[in-house]
Formats: sequence, C-alpha cells, structure tokens
Amino acid sequence: MSEYQYYEFLAIDRPLDARQQQELRALSTRARITATRFVNTYHWGDFKGDPRLLMSRYFDAFLYLANWGTRQLMFRLPTSLLDFEAASRYAATDSACAWTAGDHVIVQLTSEKEDEYWEEGGEDSLSSIIPVRSELAGGDRRLLYLAWLLSVDAGESEDNQLEPAVPPGLATLSAALQSFAEFLRLDEDLLSVAAEASKPLDPIEPSAAELTGWVTRRPAEEKDALLARLASGDPHLGMELARRFRGGRDGSADEKGSRSVAELEDAARQHREQRARLAAERRAQEQAGREHAGLIDGPGSVRGEQ
Repeated sequence: MSEYQYYEFLAIDRPLDARQQQELRALSTRARITATRFVNTYHWGDFKGDPRLLMSRYFDAFLYLANWGTRQLMFRLPTSLLDFEAASRYAATDSACAWTAGDHVIVQLTSEKEDEYWEEGGEDSLSSIIPVRSELAGGDRRLLYLAWLLSVDAGESEDNQLEPAVPPGLATLSAALQSFAEFLRLDEDLLSVAAEASKPLDPIEPSAAELTGWVTRRPAEEKDALLARLASGDPHLGMELARRFRGGRDGSADEKGSRSVAELEDAARQHREQRARLAAERRAQEQAGREHAGLIDGPGSVRGEQ
C-alpha cells in the first residue's frame, strides 16, 4: 500500500488576502489554495510547512489523516471565546493539548490507531466536523470533555486522576460532535459510561424572554461597546454573547467530576463485555429463528428428498 497523507486548513473568521496566499504557495506548488482553504495530499514525501505555525498565523481549523493510522484536528478561537486555563483542564497530554498564539487559543487533538480498512476519502470529513468550533465558542464544553476522554483512551492519564467537569448533553451529541468522535475513533464504550454522569442538555438557544432580561441587565457602557463592535462587523460577537449567556446559566462549569480514570476504564470494560454478550445472544436467536423457519439446515436436520 502506498503512502497517503491529507492536509486541510480552513480560514473561517477572516479570509486570506493575496499576500498570505502567496506565502502559502511558497510552501507547496501543487496545493489547492483559496481565500478560505488550503488542501494538499501526498503519496510520497512530506509537507514542508509546520501545521501548528500555520494555525497560529492563518487558519482556524485543521484536519490531517494518514493511511498508517494518524488522525489530527486543530481548532483556533480568540481568547474572548475560549479561556486557555479552562481548555487546559481538559487538554494537557500528547493526544489532547492546548496552547496560546497571540490573542488566540489553539486546541489540538490526535489519534494514533491503525485503521482496519483504509480508503482514501478524507476530503469530506472536516465539513461535517467544523460546526463543533462554533459550539465550543458558544460555551459548549462537550468537545473539551471528549478531548479529555481521548487522552484516557490513549492511556495517557493516571489511574487516580479525577475527571474534569462533566458538561451536560454527552448522551445526546450533536451531529458534528458525533462526526468528531468517529473521526478520532473515540472508544464508544468509554463515551457511553462517561455520559451516564452527564445532565440533559438545556436548549442552547435562549428564549426571547431570557435573552431580553439578560440584555436589559447589561450596563449602558457595555451595551454601547457591543453595538460599536456589531457596527464594525466583528465576526466573533454573536458567539461571544452566546458563551457569556450560557456561562451565566451554568454556574457549575468548573466543578470537577467524581470518577477516576480507573473507574471509567473499568466501567467501559464492563459495558463492552455486556454489549458483546448481548450481540452474541442476538445472533444466536437470529440463527435459531432461521433454522426454525427452514431457511438453512440446522444441526441434526433430517430433511427428506422431494
């Protein structure tokens, strides 16, 4: 099997200008480069650029995959939308980490697992995942908790380490978060047992009455500053207001969970074994049903010739 690597970067908040596109072209003569996207594939050799550096300078999202099993995602958000200390409580290992780049925080997630079956087709993955960035910017910490689970799944967390705050809604992931978990091949049994301690998700969109009351309570000078930012076309204003409103309703966002890594791993193992038993029982019942219906010859069958 030949080597295959796929790189995709997205500029979401601000498009790349002509100078920036020229700088990127110097890194690759064959990449597809537009004002919002940089894509390249390799069947031999390696990309000359440093993805972390490119994220800090130009881009807001990144996806990488290779046919030997490595998969990686990165998301960049302004510090006004993502607190570095909060991100670091969930992402502080090789598999999940966060760092600052100027007035931005970048979260990096990496999965190192061999794929049982490999097919080229990473070109469509990021489009289904990218909404998680807006969810995170709006104060939804489920992505960060999944990042922490990624470290547990990779064996990079101490057994006695307590889980960080468990956000609501882990049992009802958005379509984008489901794509995120599937792309990084997060252990489904680990996620299932982790979700048992997660409260139901409150509606992300506030009611008109809630929003009106919250806005009314803002100081006049704050409202003037927000209107000025709105008039100037600030691309982050909507997400920042959603995060602030959400944070005001969720006062327990920083409370640590009560389960240790060892407890979660043991519960995931039991969940996996139970799921396997139920699947085996279901297959046996289906087999017995087919035999009873005469669809196949079962043990001891005495069919006569017609």
